Amino acid sequence: MVTRDTAWPSGTPCWVDLGVDDIDRAVTFYSQLFGWDIQPGPPEAGGYRMCLKDGRPVAGIGPKQGPPEDLPAWTVYIASDHANETADTITAAGGKVLAGPMDVMDVGRMLVAADPAGAVFGVWQARSHTGMQLANEPGSVGWTENFSRDMEGNQAFYRAVFGYEYGDMSTPEFRYATLKLDGKEVGGIGALGSGFPPEVAAHWSTYFLVEDTDAAVATVSKAGGSVTREPWDSPYGRMAVVSDDQGAVFSLMGTPPATTG
Repeated sequence: MVTRDTAWPSGTPCWVDLGVDDIDRAVTFYSQLFGWDIQPGPPEAGGYRMCLKDGRPVAGIGPKQGPPEDLPAWTVYIASDHANETADTITAAGGKVLAGPMDVMDVGRMLVAADPAGAVFGVWQARSHTGMQLANEPGSVGWTENFSRDMEGNQAFYRAVFGYEYGDMSTPEFRYATLKLDGKEVGGIGALGSGFPPEVAAHWSTYFLVEDTDAAVATVSKAGGSVTREPWDSPYGRMAVVSDDQGAVFSLMGTPPATTG
């Protein structure tokens, strides 16, 4: 478990939020799945809601931005000490700033961008809202990662923007590396290889930890969501890929399987 009351170091994935058409419906779905206490913001927040676990912010839910035909989606935000400078670096490195930089009341400054492969992500410069105050605990974010069909190009981009080093974890069948800051793993980056359908676009993924992956998948289905990939065991825990009842995709990760012998 990680608890934090101050701003996350620059380059660390520090927040996630869901842009969705029906906020009340999302509140019902995610409070049922994760046990979140989802609180409305002030009127000037435009409907944005804060998701709390054990009284600490873990995620946000707000109105979907972009064209009506776009599916609801989770966005990963990466911490920055200077959002304006990060925006300039994104552009210089071949990415595209889609919105911002802009102030969000007195809570922070943000922008939304796309990397050269097209994966959308956010940047957050903390003020009164420092980002996730609880992580690596059931009901909170456990991991985030970037996937594209140009892993090397995206590695060069994110190194230029956030200073990442990479810890290679590739196998002959699967190309993957960890994102490292000052020697600490803060996320992952991988290649959309032949095992991924051609329609899968570059993206950032969010993993939420759960105590029991199979039980969580059953809750997703009961609440009207769908299962993209059935649960499977990995060295890091039992995982599944699902979507909520409005189509937003995310992943679940349970505790690692017990070893025998």
